[in-house]
Amino acid sequence: MAQRRINARDMIVQVEDSTPDEWLPIERLQNVVVNPGENEETVDVSDYDSDGAYEQEIMQRGASLTLEGLALEDDSTGALPPGRARVEAMAGEDKVGSDSLGRIRFRSPRSSTWRIWDCTFSLGEQGGATNDKVSWSATITKSGPTTTAAVSG
Repeated sequence: MAQRRINARDMIVQVEDSTPDEWLPIERLQNVVVNPGENEETVDVSDYDSDGAYEQEIMQRGASLTLEGLALEDDSTGALPPGRARVEAMAGEDKVGSDSLGRIRFRSPRSSTWRIWDCTFSLGEQGGATNDKVSWSATITKSGPTTTAAVSG
């Protein structure tokens, strides 16, 4: 079997719309970073029999996904593209408690399986200098276990 490197620009990231199992692509991304060790917690299990060697066990797994791009809006209405609008809505200041949870799914282009997270959404800093375009970013933090689904269509 041939092995291929994955182009970061080909990663597919979608956010669930307000209708369950309806997915919106998150448009015009420039950077997608999955951090599978985010929010990981360990416990020191070293004892006298460890002979001075540190020992640990993982007690909690976590993960996050950081998305970055340039800010986008419709020329005439100022509306955001649908996927980004959904991310921003889920990151809204009124979204607390169970209302702060949404879902995303992502995969590499040749993968036959989506990775799906229940997650929370936080917007990052937006702005830039004199000769920059305005930046846009969001951090999506997994809440609970990862589930999967076959890619259809």
